[in-house]
Amino acid sequence: METDVAKKLAENSLFSNLDPGDVQHLVDLSITRSYPKEQWVTHYGSDWPHLFLVEQGQITALKESPEGRSLVVITLEVGDVFWGLGFFKEGIGMPVALVADQETRLRLWTRDKLLPFILKNGQFSWGLSQLMVERMLKASQILEELAFQPVAGRLAHLLLEQFEDLPGDTLTRDLTLDDMAARIGSTREMVCRHLYQFADKGAIQINRTEFKITDQDLLQHFAGKGKR
Repeated sequence: METDVAKKLAENSLFSNLDPGDVQHLVDLSITRSYPKEQWVTHYGSDWPHLFLVEQGQITALKESPEGRSLVVITLEVGDVFWGLGFFKEGIGMPVALVADQETRLRLWTRDKLLPFILKNGQFSWGLSQLMVERMLKASQILEELAFQPVAGRLAHLLLEQFEDLPGDTLTRDLTLDDMAARIGSTREMVCRHLYQFADKGAIQINRTEFKITDQDLLQHFAGKGKR
């Protein structure tokens, strides 16, 4: 089992440049935690000094307002690496909450266990720094979209992202209105209103169980990606 874990780590970009002995050392330093669907991994403001890799399942990082609205900051898939701010600076609480979207298993390292390895291994430190920069750029993109792009544009962009990896023009309605609202920083009422505006204008067709793109150029126009 631990041999399989070492192999998976070696295939990850953050760990791929390490010697096999270092990878095995990291396996020995780690712990695993399993979470059922919808269980919270940690809450906003918690002191959570861990770095983790998603081995199975999916994790959502989200922010919640006092009024109960949610904003999905990032969705972490199998192979993704994430951390609490307390991993790098003691006493800093989590800026987001983490929740398991499905049955999930994490490979975790505590700050105390991993810090000596990081300080000794420049290649690993550099890889982790690059990953942090990628996360910062993603956060900047989200902030720009919330600040400068209207709700209709953010919703159209979300739909196009969902269709991106599909072979056809039909998307199963796996996301609820609340899910979609949380991903674009809006409300379910606004999402519903704009979806039907897209449908009225001929960009999409809405069925009970699926969406269908009927005019992709128009949807891209709503997302601010093209001219009409």
